Amino acid sequence: MAILVIITILLAAFLLAYVLRTLVRLIKKVWLNPIRAQHLMSSQGIKGPPPRCLYGNTKEIMEMRREATGQAMDDISHNIYARILPHVHSWTQQYGENYINWYGLQPQLVVTEAELVKEILNNRGGDYPKIDLEGFAKKLLGDGVSSSKGPKWKRMRKLANNAFHAESLKNMIPAMVTSVEAMLDKWKSYEGKEIEVFEEFRVLTSHVISKTAFGSNYLEGQNIFDMLRKLTSLLSRNTLKIKFPGMSLFLTDKDEVESEKLERGIRDCIIQIINKREKEGISRKDFLGMLLEANLDKVQNCSRISVEDIVDECKTFYFAGHETTTALLVWTVLLLAKNQEWQDKARDEVTNAFGQLSPSADGIARLKTMNMIIEESLRLYPPKI
Repeated sequence: MAILVIITILLAAFLLAYVLRTLVRLIKKVWLNPIRAQHLMSSQGIKGPPPRCLYGNTKEIMEMRREATGQAMDDISHNIYARILPHVHSWTQQYGENYINWYGLQPQLVVTEAELVKEILNNRGGDYPKIDLEGFAKKLLGDGVSSSKGPKWKRMRKLANNAFHAESLKNMIPAMVTSVEAMLDKWKSYEGKEIEVFEEFRVLTSHVISKTAFGSNYLEGQNIFDMLRKLTSLLSRNTLKIKFPGMSLFLTDKDEVESEKLERGIRDCIIQIINKREKEGISRKDFLGMLLEANLDKVQNCSRISVEDIVDECKTFYFAGHETTTALLVWTVLLLAKNQEWQDKARDEVTNAFGQLSPSADGIARLKTMNMIIEESLRLYPPKI
């Protein structure tokens, strides 16, 4: 009986110690660490909005975004900073160019000072590594060239450079011209009706990336583009949602279930395209061809890559290859529509350079006015991934 009592006391003591240790860790993570981080930043002149327990500043950011985008824009304004990043716009005015905010319990240093941004982007000493993607972002981009690091990034970047160097881009121009001509022919049938230009350009860029990078057509890649858009929407919807460890054991997240289904679907479609290319036995020097050769260890000075690496690179380029270009085309056309003078200059330059002929690489390189227009569009409305 005495032994049983002793064992009971020991178990109770052990349980109490475990609970106390867990409580101390929780207090440290939820309260002490944020206070310490804020003190360290404040001592260096970096201040920011106070975090709320567990959620940090995420709820504030979501509310500010809802308020900013909930109002219609009366006219095109180039001052979009306060609309798309209202929290950054507000907090830089309140706390300075560089400030600290909180994503849940994770502090984030926000840098808007131009010289510091330049230093971070140069990253010569490797002091600013890429973040590790998690959740929806990981499902969307995998471990492709946009998210990989170190030797793997160098290997995948080299393959991409080989596939998209200047000479390769010149060879892609006929496929691009053909896709644009098909779109313009379709527009003629609308006979004065309104055209949803964003959707038209989205299909156009999808056609181009399918042909030039993957040697396929839009219909083969259509499911991939559709699933990538849905997955992007899920990512956007969940970016600022704080998920606590263990919640998935008790709550079923519909977005998580949907994202896993989309991730599998995207992978299956890409594998089908890979299998079709391998059965054809045709070695095209496009991006997919380069990846397949690297998978078979046929690329000089480049270590072999896995099938999963190919899938991740395809996802990255299917997504980034058409979303950013679509945004650029739409903004450029919209800005030209609002500026008749520059529209006339661009039209005259293109007509003088090509007349009724299809654009050529050498001719495109001499379009100085068009280059200025595109660069100004990128400056005013830079596409974001």
